[in-house]
Amino acid sequence: MLSTWPKQSRPREKLIQHGAESLTDAELLAIVLRTGVRGQSAVHLAEQLLQQCESLAHLLHSDFSTVRQVKGIGAAKFAQIAAVREIAERSLKQTLSRKSLLNNSLASADYLQGRMRHYQHEVFACLLLDTRHQLIRYQELFKGSLNGASVYPREVVKCVLEANAAAVILAHNHPSGDCQPSQADKHITQRLRQALGLIDVTVLDHIIVGHSVYSMADNHLI
Repeated sequence: MLSTWPKQSRPREKLIQHGAESLTDAELLAIVLRTGVRGQSAVHLAEQLLQQCESLAHLLHSDFSTVRQVKGIGAAKFAQIAAVREIAERSLKQTLSRKSLLNNSLASADYLQGRMRHYQHEVFACLLLDTRHQLIRYQELFKGSLNGASVYPREVVKCVLEANAAAVILAHNHPSGDCQPSQADKHITQRLRQALGLIDVTVLDHIIVGHSVYSMADNHLI
């Protein structure tokens, strides 16, 4: 049990004395889980969870059916993990909402990578921005196997008008991890720029999320 460990080895005490950055992934997760199960500490339970899900990032985006395969993980502990993920996402979204994303491409890329990189299917989304290029909302529009024919400009235009957005950052993910744009990606970007240009809405960027992120604006494709 954790209570028998030296104080400097207990996650909470270690965090208070040395800062959260001094903890391992398992130790941070153990603080969230709070308790272990009979014969296993919270740290040991956390280590099993990380092994089951391969990484902390994958764990935070895993569903209940995946994490419950680890003995001792039920609905309550799954809810604690899901709450941590949601807190992190809302915190980043609130930070973005206070910034002009025209001059903060790294912030928008970080946010999109956090939202999209763990999807096993392709997703097309938009960051809808106001006249000061501050975030109105993040909106996912299309899912599945995306290509130029399955991303409908009229639906994007409808979404932009409903949000009264003045500008937009397009985004989609590549589950393969390769974030280089295809010819179809370049083609749909130009179609959307043309469609949105008719209603005086600017496409600031199209970000592709894989193992890293690719900005079409930074690479002079927009």
